[in-house]
Amino acid sequence: MRLALYQPDIPQNLGAILRLGACFKVAVDVIEPCGFPFDEKRLRRTAMDYGEACELIRHQSWDAFIADFRKIPRRLVLLTTASEMNHADFKFAPTDTLLLGRESHGVPADVHAAADHRVRIPIAKGLRSLNVAVAASVALAEGLRQAGIFSGKTEL
Repeated sequence: MRLALYQPDIPQNLGAILRLGACFKVAVDVIEPCGFPFDEKRLRRTAMDYGEACELIRHQSWDAFIADFRKIPRRLVLLTTASEMNHADFKFAPTDTLLLGRESHGVPADVHAAADHRVRIPIAKGLRSLNVAVAASVALAEGLRQAGIFSGKTEL
């Protein structure tokens, strides 16, 4: 399982997601451009020492990411509020990549359409959405649980 961030806007969220990737041994793809300068110095500041423990792959654009992604048979699962499929009802696969949109605007229509599946995390009525790092944590935990990671069947 992997996490992919589409043009992240907030460096602290990227840092939290890199920490999540490091702690659960999940690679993180960053699809640029980011909404902030993204260099080695800032990476160390936002991810602290977890940046080195996480497999980070940077893609210069959506086109570069999707071209690489489609070389290997796997599924792209978009976390979106524009889905009726509850994340807990979705059957995750160990090779899935969980795609998260920009904090400010989500993903554009072409990226939404390119996803193999779309899932949402249900929240209280009247509220818009979870923080992107929180959403990544919730969906990743469910995917890893389904894969047996938290049940003792598989070690991290």
